Amino acid sequence: MYRTALRNVLAHKGRLLMTALAVMLGTAFVAGTLVFSDTMGQAMRNSYSSSFSDVSVLVSSHGGGDRGGPGEEPQPREKDDKSLTDATVKELAALPGTDRARGVVTGFTAVADKNGNLIGEAWSARGANFAPDASGADLRYPMAEGRGPRTAGEIALNKQAADKAGYHVGDKVRVAGNGAAEDTTLTGVFTTDDPQVSSGGTLALMDTATAQQRLLKPGRFNSVVLTAKAGTSEAQLLDQAKGKLAGADYQLQTGQQLKDEQTKMVADSIGSLKTMLLVFAGISLFVGIFIIVNTFTMLIAQRIKELALLRAVGASRGQVTRSVLVEALAIGVLASLVGLLAGIGIGAGLQSLLHAFNEGLPTGSLVIAPATVVGTLVTGVVVTVLSALLPAVRASRIPPVAAMSSGDQPTTQRGLLIRNAIGALLALPGLGLILVGANRTGGLAQLLLAVGAGLTLIGVFVLLPLLSRPVIALVGPLLAKVFGTPGKLARLNAVRNPRRTATTAAALTIGLTLVSTLTVIGNSVTSALTSMVGGTMKADYLVAMANHRELSDDLAPLIAKAAGVKASSPVDNVWWDIEGVGEGRAIEGYDAAAFDQLVNLSMKSGSTAALGQDQVLVDADFAAKHRLAVGSTLRATPPRGEAVTLTVGGVFAHTDGLSPIVASNRLIESHDAHPLVQQILVKGTAGPTAELKQSLKDATGRNPVMEVQTMKDLVNRFSRMISTALNMMYGLLGMAVVVAILGVVNTLAMSVFERKREIGMLRAIGLERRGIKRMIRLESVVISLFGAFIGVLLGCFLAWATLRVLAADLKGLTTVIPYGSVLLFLGLAALVGIVAALWPARRASRLDILSSIKTD
Repeated sequence: MYRTALRNVLAHKGRLLMTALAVMLGTAFVAGTLVFSDTMGQAMRNSYSSSFSDVSVLVSSHGGGDRGGPGEEPQPREKDDKSLTDATVKELAALPGTDRARGVVTGFTAVADKNGNLIGEAWSARGANFAPDASGADLRYPMAEGRGPRTAGEIALNKQAADKAGYHVGDKVRVAGNGAAEDTTLTGVFTTDDPQVSSGGTLALMDTATAQQRLLKPGRFNSVVLTAKAGTSEAQLLDQAKGKLAGADYQLQTGQQLKDEQTKMVADSIGSLKTMLLVFAGISLFVGIFIIVNTFTMLIAQRIKELALLRAVGASRGQVTRSVLVEALAIGVLASLVGLLAGIGIGAGLQSLLHAFNEGLPTGSLVIAPATVVGTLVTGVVVTVLSALLPAVRASRIPPVAAMSSGDQPTTQRGLLIRNAIGALLALPGLGLILVGANRTGGLAQLLLAVGAGLTLIGVFVLLPLLSRPVIALVGPLLAKVFGTPGKLARLNAVRNPRRTATTAAALTIGLTLVSTLTVIGNSVTSALTSMVGGTMKADYLVAMANHRELSDDLAPLIAKAAGVKASSPVDNVWWDIEGVGEGRAIEGYDAAAFDQLVNLSMKSGSTAALGQDQVLVDADFAAKHRLAVGSTLRATPPRGEAVTLTVGGVFAHTDGLSPIVASNRLIESHDAHPLVQQILVKGTAGPTAELKQSLKDATGRNPVMEVQTMKDLVNRFSRMISTALNMMYGLLGMAVVVAILGVVNTLAMSVFERKREIGMLRAIGLERRGIKRMIRLESVVISLFGAFIGVLLGCFLAWATLRVLAADLKGLTTVIPYGSVLLFLGLAALVGIVAALWPARRASRLDILSSIKTD
């Protein structure tokens, strides 16, 4: 039986090719993901490890520095700065185990190119102090050209950034922090093993006094790096430093602890990427399951007599089952081995691609871990064998008497009834859970939605044979009217075997369900954000830093004095504890005189004029929850100050564009001298003109990291972010679509083989080759459109339910279906059907009439 199984694989290798390709593509995706993530992880760990080579102990300050980076919670500015001083550095240098101690100053510093544009990305732009030793060199930053900076107005720049911008020693270079920019002289170009810099970031070095003035405070350091003497361990030096700094609020870590932290950080970031890619690889493999099931089902149907003869000569059911599984095992092993090799190539290709985009990214030799090899092979083999299990069991149930029959064994009605019952038992509860979850909020709603979506998807896949007849019947009259006999035959062929049609279409259904869900959610969120920004803000421009950091205190007056400015206001952000609310509450502050010209509020009661009387405005939801009205009072306590009584002067309709409590800049700053300011709103005398925009840029000293945007620019930025995310998802789902196309090709090709006699008879009674081709193509298009139609409907429904849950956090979020995109998806599905049918249709049209009719 095993020899028979292997001979069957060789005999039907052409028909098994698409199955092998599906498994190969899925396992290649898995292997490529594992190789790429392991290689990148190892390279990044090595890079970070080398950057701590001279660090035995790092003493860090908790206070000081700039605020408000991407993803960071706004933190109040410390009154009593705990930054390290020159005296602290000297004390640590005098420790018995210290060989060298150097103070480090670091903070955000942007560098402009010769056109005034930011070099690199804002989040990776840094400045630091140049701390030379007695020889005038700083071992951290060896100079490739020139020398290090010595006085104010001089900087040194990392080589990658200097080369990118075309700077040379002696050139004027524009640098900026969170305020106005200034021109400096480039005195040197250096190299560094800092991974953040080598991976595309910019680093501008200044003399220590200038760095302290620009990035921190005079005489202060962010951290102190201690290098241990020979014979002194990191732990011993750490104990000495702790003893010296006992009672001080500093963080002390050994070099090994820093390396361990970076290793964990790299593992977490690479792990997230790996998980995301493996999810999409899993989707491709899941789509491949339908191809495998379809292939073996059709092969068994074509070999009924052969299998029945084996039963008749004494083969047991178990032997027949095992013979089919051995075929699947052989295909799984071969396809997985090829997939592993292809995956190694994909991993190498991805690494080269990233390096081509950014030459500074850490790189290294390919890492092919044993877990990658074993995991890829096991995944491919298990998926293939399990997918073939059901067809194998069906094969074992073929009775010996079938050897005397002249046709295929038809699908029993009982089998379809059982399948439909199982599908209904899965889909109906799933739909119920989705509907219940869509009308709830919080974690429970998300759980109900996730479980319900899973059950519904599986249930719909099981019910696809039942759905195929009525859905395809809708286009039957159109096919017959437009395409004549080939169209009528195509419809009949598509519904002849509902189970086969459903399995073929399911692959496209999966892809279109995911794509439609993501597209509707993305379109709806974009629409909600557009409405929110456009409906809340009257300002012509918003001035902010590209990396969302805190703006300098002196920038708001400069903006207000710019030519063409009618009104402006910094947006203060504070987090005060509100008595009776039970938690801290974000409060926004605006200039009371300019508020009505910059912000659009729908007042339920009271007036915005209350801001000028040092009263606050609260939104209607917050007011209703805490029973507030005009004249009510709130007790609020700033982080470092005494409690203050806030009087409600107005209630406005809820909007996600504003905090629940709005106050004047004057009120906030009288109790919190240094609120976090990340935005300045501007209204122009003549509206949003190019002249006003240039005037605002000039007011910032043409700071390369400062953005001057209209409300439309903000909306477009959100739209681009969502579009980029969607395009990335579409790309990752592309593999699943390719596998789905292979499934359609496979089914049609094997169907043509099954129907050789029928096709020969059609040719014999007058249907020409063109008609045969058209029939096959239309059958493919009908099956593809059926799968796409079900996928689009299911995707829109799941998107609606998801948006209902998200609406609790984003007011005004409604379901907006992009009908143009939906029609495009259906059109692409039809194109997939046409492309998939090219080879099978050509093959069918070239069959010899007589030999086809004589087919047994």
